[in-house]
Amino acid sequence: MTAVPLGPPRRLVELTLDGEPARVPEGATILDACRAAGKDVPTLCEGDTLTPKNACRVCVVEVEGGRTLAPACSRRAEPGMEVHTDTERARHSRKVVLELLASATDLSTTPRAAEWLQEYGADPARYGPEAARLDEEPKVDNDLYVRDYDKCIQCYKCVDACGDQWQNSFAISIAGRGFDARVSTEHDVPLTDSACVYCGNCIEVCPTGALSFKSEFDMREAGTWRESAQTRTTTVCAYCGVGCNVTLHVQDNEIVKVTSPHDNPVTHGNLCIKGRFGYQHVQQR
Repeated sequence: MTAVPLGPPRRLVELTLDGEPARVPEGATILDACRAAGKDVPTLCEGDTLTPKNACRVCVVEVEGGRTLAPACSRRAEPGMEVHTDTERARHSRKVVLELLASATDLSTTPRAAEWLQEYGADPARYGPEAARLDEEPKVDNDLYVRDYDKCIQCYKCVDACGDQWQNSFAISIAGRGFDARVSTEHDVPLTDSACVYCGNCIEVCPTGALSFKSEFDMREAGTWRESAQTRTTTVCAYCGVGCNVTLHVQDNEIVKVTSPHDNPVTHGNLCIKGRFGYQHVQQR
């Protein structure tokens, strides 16, 4: 049985979403209200286990009386608030943001990116090939995971997961300024020489595939990665007595990567190096 943490009841906040009444618990965000109402507001930098950084600005909505568009991922719902999620102003802003992101970075492994580009009529090609921000080879300096910063949108999720929000290793941070800004280890040393403990929690929260399992990276390069053919089985990690849940992603009867349920009260999506990467013994022949 999974323990469910209970807290004091929260009063409901009443607001209006696109002309329809909505009610959400006090402290919920506009994005929470949109999801509860079945409204599909795009977002990249928001994560259900992290504090929003307001970095990507894809989720902006229009709030009546507001001077600027509001990021739905972090703006709290307020009583009497009137929110419009699909106005011309909001759609135009999302279109421009998607164009800028797709022109500067590789969104080929970002879930739903192609769908959103089409939905909002975004044309990243109009900025030309010189808009690419980095254009560098993936960093493969260990046997566990790969860093492909051509796909990085600098959402800060990996930095937060490695830092004070979860792991407290502080192995990575944003280095440089302007167009030279990027996620980096201290003094840009190889990952093997950094403070990284290889928990892989940064991979868990990365929204674009800039961080990926070495196994996934190799299979994508070989053209054998078939996510639609993979099964997922959640079980309990057997390495220690904490009781972390692990979800095994299996393709062709082989474990190809391990994740963890974000709604688990023990792990909240986080694992240690053994839980996330120590699965090879299961399939040794």
